[in-house]
Amino acid sequence: MSRRNLAQLYRDEFTGYTAGKFRQDLFAGLTVAAVALPLALAFGVASGASAAAGLVTAILSGFLIGALSGAPYQISGPTGAMSAVLIVLAQQYGLTGVWLAGAVAGVLLLIIGLLRMGRFIAFVPAPVITGFTSGIALIIFIGQIDNFLGIQTPGAHSATLKLLGYTRHSFSIDWRAVALGVLVVLTMTLWPKKWALRFPASLLGIILATALNSVLNWTTPVIGAIPQTLLLADRLQLGAIPWNDLGGLIAPILSITALGAIESLLCGAVASNMTGVRLQANQELIAQGVGNIVIPFFGGVPATAAIARTSVGIKAGGQTRLVSIIHALALLASMFILAPIMSQIPLSALAGVLMVTAWRMNEWHAIHTIFSRRFKTAMVTFTVTLLATVAFDLTQAILIGIFLSGLVYLSQSASIDIDVQDVDPEKLRQRGIENAGRCRHVRVAYLTGPLFFAATGNFNEAFARVDNTHALILSMRAVPLIDTSGLEAVSALHQRLRAAGGVLMLAAVNDKVRAYLERAGLTELIGENHIFWSADQAIVAAEALGCAHCQAEALAQQG
Repeated sequence: MSRRNLAQLYRDEFTGYTAGKFRQDLFAGLTVAAVALPLALAFGVASGASAAAGLVTAILSGFLIGALSGAPYQISGPTGAMSAVLIVLAQQYGLTGVWLAGAVAGVLLLIIGLLRMGRFIAFVPAPVITGFTSGIALIIFIGQIDNFLGIQTPGAHSATLKLLGYTRHSFSIDWRAVALGVLVVLTMTLWPKKWALRFPASLLGIILATALNSVLNWTTPVIGAIPQTLLLADRLQLGAIPWNDLGGLIAPILSITALGAIESLLCGAVASNMTGVRLQANQELIAQGVGNIVIPFFGGVPATAAIARTSVGIKAGGQTRLVSIIHALALLASMFILAPIMSQIPLSALAGVLMVTAWRMNEWHAIHTIFSRRFKTAMVTFTVTLLATVAFDLTQAILIGIFLSGLVYLSQSASIDIDVQDVDPEKLRQRGIENAGRCRHVRVAYLTGPLFFAATGNFNEAFARVDNTHALILSMRAVPLIDTSGLEAVSALHQRLRAAGGVLMLAAVNDKVRAYLERAGLTELIGENHIFWSADQAIVAAEALGCAHCQAEALAQQG
């Protein structure tokens, strides 16, 4: 992980910065703002807060997180994945709980970044990420059914319970709201991709739905008043922090922290492939931490890097982090100029945006690869993580997915491959090894795989009988690591061989494994003169030792 600081990142970005590059950043920033505006409003509502809260989050994220980011291309703001976590939190603890959890999660993200622990986020397996991304998409889709149908049903603590609620409660569908939602869905799906960079389909769909709702004078539910200020009346205040709720918020805090880190670094990985510019992960986590600490005190919701907005900025020709700042300025201007118009946007239109976004969130290519190639482990991990995300919460889903992947890895790693071969004198002579073949009781065991606690059962079983072995050579070139259980197994094998009149030799031991052997005292126990660079050297040494078993056989034959 590179240790370049923020000042160095700025020097790399802005050395040789020209008016032409600024024009590219300006165009890209305005393009991103056009994409971000409807999403910010929609995700604010989807989070259980308000459209204004989503807008404030996008603006502050653009300024703060963009300025401190670990790469020039990251665009942060409210996201669908985060809203899936926040809607349940808002139903249980209200907006105050959302703000407090977001601020504490920001502190944790800041600490993770300062401690340079960003690399550990990469330990989450790909099928787990794909599974909970699909689970989050399903949560978002289910969460927007009310707005899409123009109805209001009781809240629920999970998407599963919410979905089941539609079978238990009676309601009357507002077909005008459905028509507006369908209009947005059709616009977003039929609008040609080549035109999307010039005018985002989501923004066009919302404009058409709002205009139709106004012209026909329909009374479908709308967003409502958008405050023309960054400091919302409803916000986290130092004197009113509900510290008593902190214990119950631990799980949501961990969910927000995990999601903020994973989604931001995943976004960076995608953007890095597009640009060739590497994300400085720890600096990005610091930026996310600072932003999420500050945003709740303005009334916003937790933010994270957004892959869609970041990709739009890159494709529009963005050069530096000014894209994020310009997009924030454009959103701020829209708050003061377009607030009266935005207040009339139908909620069903926003629901249409979110439903299409949820569909597109799924990593369809990865899902197709997993199932079409029949990767059974990945299939199980993906499915379990998806179901856990929908039935429980994100933190539990991630932990379940990682635990399941760990079990599979242990199961696959436990079967260390042990190929035991008797020394073939003729083959040794062909390889130029002189005086080979005096003893028929020299064996070489080629080990492949880590020799750790899960593999010691196979190891002990392979060497259960050593009573007819003069010398056993363990060729360990393909053993990448050994743990204390493996050390104990090797020590026990040495003792059994010695008791049977044989000797244990080691060959081709890598530096890391040898260091463990030395720390455990095994090199001294086995003897430095019994540890060799190659199996061939060990065989020659074994031949030179003489063979007690051969001598016993010779005496028996003479008698």
